Amino acid sequence: MAGGWTSDGAVQQQIDASVEDAVKLARSRIPKGKSLSHCEECDEPIPAARRDAIPGVRLCILCQSEKEKRQTFATGINRRGSKDSQLK
Repeated sequence: MAGGWTSDGAVQQQIDASVEDAVKLARSRIPKGKSLSHCEECDEPIPAARRDAIPGVRLCILCQSEKEKRQTFATGINRRGSKDSQLK
């Protein structure tokens, strides 16, 4: 059910667009290329099992964990459409 000026299916289109953006972001963060033998952040050796499991790995587990903690996932686009979200 659409309301106001929105078309039928607009909510689903917003959900689909949000999911598509999240998938693109996740795919862009997948390492590519040849794996490094030592972490590019701390220069600790990267275990062979990790290099085999993740082609193109560049960071050790500890540095990768820290990097993921710092990452944000906001797309910068307000797709909620509620009045409250637009008034802020």
